[in-house]
Amino acid sequence: MKKFFEEFKEFISRGNVIDLAVGVIIGAAFTAIVNSLVNDIISPLIGLLTGGIDFSAASFSVGDATFAYGAFINAIINFVLVALVIFLFVKVINGMRKKMEKPKEGAPKHLCPYCMMEVDKAATRCPYCTSVISKQDDMEAVDVTGRRKLPDTQS
Repeated sequence: MKKFFEEFKEFISRGNVIDLAVGVIIGAAFTAIVNSLVNDIISPLIGLLTGGIDFSAASFSVGDATFAYGAFINAIINFVLVALVIFLFVKVINGMRKKMEKPKEGAPKHLCPYCMMEVDKAATRCPYCTSVISKQDDMEAVDVTGRRKLPDTQS
């Protein structure tokens, strides 16, 4: 039994399990915020624009069975609104994250004289066209189409 609890302790203390638990808790809290925004702000605005149309009571019966298709339509509208609000939240958060990110200063770059793609200055082979890049290769050895100039043989 002691081994069981040790294994459980190891499992529960892994980083990804803790991260998942935090994500689920934050997701639940975020769901409450989004649902409130949709139900308390956006839905009433849509109600004003559509003249207060309410699909929730729309239904039809066949024998003893009642098909509440209006509730289904409301669920679809609610889903689309929640998805839209989540999309807008993520878009705003990603925009703020981009503004806060500092540009990464990587290794110095230069253009491959064969395919004109940007490669690391220390590279000996282009990762795009797989051409071997020698230290003598420079931009003057490339014509306007981006192809390597052939040496003049007519002298």
